[in-house]
Amino acid sequence: MGNNSTKTSALITLISVFFFWGFVAASNDILIPVFKEKLNLTQGQAQLISLAFYIAYTVGSVIYYIVSKIIGQDILNRIGYKNGIALGLVISACGTLLFIPAADNVSFPLMISGLFIVALGFSLQQTAANPLAITMGDSKTGSQRLSLAGGVNNVGTTIGPLLLSFAIFGSVAVSGTASLSIENIKIPYLILGGAFLIVAVIFKFSSIPNRIETVADDSFTSKKDADKKSALKYPQLVLGMIAIFVYVGVEVSTASNLPDFMKQHLNTPTEKIAPFISLFWASLMIGRWTSSVGAFNLKGGAKAIMNFLMPYIAFGVFIVVNKIANHDVTPFYIYAFVILALVIGDMLSKGNPARQLLLYSLFGITALMIGMLSDGMVSVYAFISVGLFCSTLWPCIYTLAIAGLGKHTNEGSSFLIMMIMGGGIISWMQGMLSADNLLGIQWSYLVGVVCFAYLAFYAWKVRSILKSQGIDYDASAGSGH
Repeated sequence: MGNNSTKTSALITLISVFFFWGFVAASNDILIPVFKEKLNLTQGQAQLISLAFYIAYTVGSVIYYIVSKIIGQDILNRIGYKNGIALGLVISACGTLLFIPAADNVSFPLMISGLFIVALGFSLQQTAANPLAITMGDSKTGSQRLSLAGGVNNVGTTIGPLLLSFAIFGSVAVSGTASLSIENIKIPYLILGGAFLIVAVIFKFSSIPNRIETVADDSFTSKKDADKKSALKYPQLVLGMIAIFVYVGVEVSTASNLPDFMKQHLNTPTEKIAPFISLFWASLMIGRWTSSVGAFNLKGGAKAIMNFLMPYIAFGVFIVVNKIANHDVTPFYIYAFVILALVIGDMLSKGNPARQLLLYSLFGITALMIGMLSDGMVSVYAFISVGLFCSTLWPCIYTLAIAGLGKHTNEGSSFLIMMIMGGGIISWMQGMLSADNLLGIQWSYLVGVVCFAYLAFYAWKVRSILKSQGIDYDASAGSGH
């Protein structure tokens, strides 16, 4: 790979693709209330947007698995990791083209088909980019690079809802009048398609490696289980797949059902909801930026100061972006106190992924219970704070689930990407249960409580599974989450 500067520039190029995944995923939360209002859909029907988007990850992973078996070789090992990401970007660009006929004909099926194809490309990108981020440098700090990439992803999730809302409604924050036109969704998605193609070309000629030399660090390979025939023979992966399913599920469903909750309980108009969705996704950025402090080799007092400052720097980014978008940010200042819970949780976890997973899952359950038992803005901020506690769960689960897989790491990674479909299935399930004759929108958040309860169980269980295989992950890498 050459010198460190080459590695740094390659890593920056690689991480850029994480921005797109976040931008599109969070923008879905604006599309849901818009299409629901314009086409008179139920909340369950509107959640088909999430379902189509996240199911595509699974379909993509299944196609990947089948084609790899047919050609007798892992696709990425055949075409190369860098080429795989470039191909994924081209597939995503093709999906954005469907937004033209979708908007012209106000066609819901065409629109979700376009989103499906965009996410199909993302599936291939994710399968290549996650292991690349871990292996582009010291494997012991791999999870920190994944957290850093996650932080960039959340710059996209913070900006996405605001830009799409602006494109659809115009500068509603100033005028207060919204002309709701689905025609307006064409331009942002076409620009996005163009950006996908430009980045695909940049990737093709970048210094990102096309091959991964070592699939996993031997120190994390279970000696006892080295002869297993498949990744699915490892309980940490199988239980980790369920964990990814419910983690993405609670993250997406909490945000995508929030507009409906705010409309029913606070009479918030659709065009005023974007900053709250933006704050949910900014909460993930706040948590990930905080956890990335461990990547900077700070010691003692300096590290403690940065652990406290970093979440507020990230919160400052959210405030500035919303000010630029002409939104009134005064209601959000109170959220600075909510962020203290994240700071405390980060300090208590001491860089241990299993402990952090357990603590944040319990905090998530608490936040959802407060949201269901209170009302008004207290409920809104309680539901939004779930974003803080979901923030570092991806690298925690991913790191624990592929620990000890050795030569099966790539296969295990694609199985984990497959489970991203939880985002669609669980948010759709919550949307269906939110009907007034069932749980109602507020109590539908019980779905998220069940998800966090499983994550707490996985955090407790995986430690003993890894120890039984001779891997004391807690003692070795520290993982720096």
